[in-house]
Amino acid sequence: MAVDAMGGDHGPSVTIPAVLDFLERDPAASVILVGLRQPLEAQLKRHARASLVMGRLKIHEATQQVEMDESPAFALKNKKDSSLRVAINLVHNGEADCCVSAGNTGALMATARFVLKMMPGIERPAIATTIPSIRGPVYVLDLGANVDCAPEHLLQFGIMGSILATAAERPEPRVGLLNIGHEAIKGNEIIKRAAELLRNAPIRFHGNVEGNDIYKGTVDVVVCDGFVGNIVLKSSEGLAWMLGQMIREEFKRSLWTKLAGLVAMPVLNRFKRHVDHRRYNGASLLGLKGLVVKSHGGADAYAFRHALQYAVEEVRSDVLGRIQNAVQQQEVLAS
Repeated sequence: MAVDAMGGDHGPSVTIPAVLDFLERDPAASVILVGLRQPLEAQLKRHARASLVMGRLKIHEATQQVEMDESPAFALKNKKDSSLRVAINLVHNGEADCCVSAGNTGALMATARFVLKMMPGIERPAIATTIPSIRGPVYVLDLGANVDCAPEHLLQFGIMGSILATAAERPEPRVGLLNIGHEAIKGNEIIKRAAELLRNAPIRFHGNVEGNDIYKGTVDVVVCDGFVGNIVLKSSEGLAWMLGQMIREEFKRSLWTKLAGLVAMPVLNRFKRHVDHRRYNGASLLGLKGLVVKSHGGADAYAFRHALQYAVEEVRSDVLGRIQNAVQQQEVLAS
């Protein structure tokens, strides 16, 4: 994997420990660290365990980095030797199976689309990740790449999301279209038309779903435009944080509640593990002719390591090839 080691809010101080931890856990994987050589080497020297994985770890130097607040157009035009761009180039040249970055989302999307190009039959890329539910993780897309979508785009998202879930060992995943009600008459004209297209697609279309269905695990894949999807994602993260804070404060109220907290600690830890958004870090940029995974910009080492795990699972499940085959099949059916 090619890792944009300079990306995100914390850069090498997070990406390096995460990569080392990941490599220790996965002896079959190898990583190309892309970034400014001096800070990368300095960070590696701080970790004695780096010597244990050096045979599967190398540095590919880049002389620039994309700042988190830079415009995608500026980064695309003026940062051609940035760690983000070079990491994507490695995927394009076949030197890496995928790229993982916690960097500027807009710049990552624009650069990946420019360098890797879109798959035939896919008009727009979609950002997809999982959100916890009572029945396990649910894939949601798009999460911010496309604020306005046509029905045909939502159809393509549904097909790609279904393939992504299938690759995660979910045979015949159920796909739902996020709406303001379950009834077919609900929603705007774009949603109604998208529902018609999804019903005739080679997927298991459940129908319309509402926001609470995500957390009930009613379906395995939820399709929506990027405006709605981004709000869903950030609301989920905010809700998980709020619940954690409220529970913590309640157990601190008195000596008795503190003692009760000690007794309940095993249950609380399991609950925290289920809703910890860091475990679900890693979002696929679907529709490109190459695998690119976006990590949350503020991710810590634990969260970034999960993004690396998410990426390697996509490689091993051949998500890219499966989506290409499904899109080709859809084109044949349409013709």
